[in-house]
Amino acid sequence: MVDDEPLARARLLRMLEKLEGVGQITEAETGAAALEMIRASAPDVVLLDIEMPGLSGLAVAEIPGMPAVIFTTAHVEHAARAFDLDAVDYLAKPIRKERLERALLRVRRRAAETRDAPAPAQRLAVHGASGVRFVDLSRAVALRALDKYIAVQVDGEEHLVRESLDALEVRLKDDGFVRVHRAALVRARAIVGLAGEDGALTATLSDGTAVEVSRRHAAALRRLLGLRR
Repeated sequence: MVDDEPLARARLLRMLEKLEGVGQITEAETGAAALEMIRASAPDVVLLDIEMPGLSGLAVAEIPGMPAVIFTTAHVEHAARAFDLDAVDYLAKPIRKERLERALLRVRRRAAETRDAPAPAQRLAVHGASGVRFVDLSRAVALRALDKYIAVQVDGEEHLVRESLDALEVRLKDDGFVRVHRAALVRARAIVGLAGEDGALTATLSDGTAVEVSRRHAAALRRLLGLRR
C-alpha cells in the first residue's frame, strides 16, 4: 500500500490484517518508493493514494506493467481518470472495511478471468526517421539508457524508445530481462559470455553486443547464471 500519511497507512494496515486471504503487506510513502517496492516484491495488488509529494498515484498507475491498482484517496474528483487507467476500484477515504473487502474480491475475480488467457506479444513503439513502428520484444536482447531515450537492441540493430528504464524494468519483469547496470537491462538467456572481475565485468550477448555489468549488479547476475564467483 502506498500513502504519504502514516495514520492513513496504519488504519489501512489494521483493516487488511483482519481480512482473509491477505498475504504479505508492504508499505511505501511516495510514488518513487512505490516503484521500488513493486520491483522488489511484485505484489498482486497495489493500494495507491493519489495526492503525494513528487510522483503522484496517477503517474505511478500510468507506468506499463503495473499490477492491479485500487486507488485509496480523499480526492473523489480523480475517479474518471483513475478508471481510464484501468483501476480495479476507487475507494474514497475514510475507507470502510466492507468496501475494501469488495475491492479485493474484484482483484481476485479479475485475476481468475485472465489467468488462462493467452498473453499478448510484448511490443515496443520505436522512433526513427520514418516515424513510429513496433518491434517484437521477444527478439530484443538489451535495453540501454541513452540521453532522453532507451536504445533497444534487436537483431543487431538499435531502436529508440520513449520510456524510462525503470518503467521498462517493471513492465518486462516477467520477460526474462535483468538489470546489469543502472543504465542497462539485458535478456538473461541472451548472455553467452561473462568476462572480467566483479568491478569490471562485461556480458557478451547472443548478437555479439558487449554490455558493461556494474559492481552493484555483478553478484546477483553471477547467482542468476549459476556461477559461484
